[in-house]
Amino acid sequence: MDQLSIILKRFSMNTEVFFTGNLCGISHFDKQPNQGHLHLLQAGELTLIDELGKSQLFNQPTVLFIPLPHTHRIVGNPNNPPKLVCANVIYNETTSNPIAEALPTLLHFNLNDCPKIKQTSLALFEEAFEDRCGRLPMINSLTDIFIIYILRHVLSHKMIKHGLLAGLSHPQISKVILAIQDAPERQWGLEEMAELALMSRSKFSELFKRLVGQSPGDYVIDWRIIVAKSLLKKNKSVSLVANAVGYENGSALARVFRKKLGMSPKEWLEKMK
Repeated sequence: MDQLSIILKRFSMNTEVFFTGNLCGISHFDKQPNQGHLHLLQAGELTLIDELGKSQLFNQPTVLFIPLPHTHRIVGNPNNPPKLVCANVIYNETTSNPIAEALPTLLHFNLNDCPKIKQTSLALFEEAFEDRCGRLPMINSLTDIFIIYILRHVLSHKMIKHGLLAGLSHPQISKVILAIQDAPERQWGLEEMAELALMSRSKFSELFKRLVGQSPGDYVIDWRIIVAKSLLKKNKSVSLVANAVGYENGSALARVFRKKLGMSPKEWLEKMK
């Protein structure tokens, strides 16, 4: 399975369209936990203002993707009102999503520069602005596909220099990341990971940290915690979860949880309820 398929399988996201049409005046978008925003500008002109007050003008068919929860405003030009499709991008994790965290605060690019994205956007605009049966599930499905095209574009054009997606876009580092994700229970040592990447230990360690933003050992621990959380939410016992992610017993897992999260697995699970 390819890099993007594996990461999307682990960290699911889905879209929920909430607005289609001409935008008049100012629209304010609040910061919501585990939720980003997608705005597709078909025509017209708008100004996007971020939470720091920085403004950017867009007057061409454009994708505006805000992956992480960020407060922002969209101001439509009254003389040339923007025609938009707006969707929430919902991450199904209760804590964080490494796909979103690997992306910039705002991704924007002209639809005419990306043929596949433009093709999907045309189908999306057609469904969004016409009253057809099955319209809502269709546009939600199309925006899900649209997000995948955006991520493909990001990976293929190496637009991300740091974080998980940067690591996944590197042919050798991605092998290690995918192997860790596939088998978190293995006792991953630096030598084994470097051999898998066909590098010396020092070169591998330096490159991994530069791309991903953390050491290989820290990534293994963080990935184990992510997998452990998903298993705990399925009501698996702490001891079973510990074994599944490479720890001898529940006490060992609890020590890692306390060090990273400041609470035990049971305390974390209770907090999530």
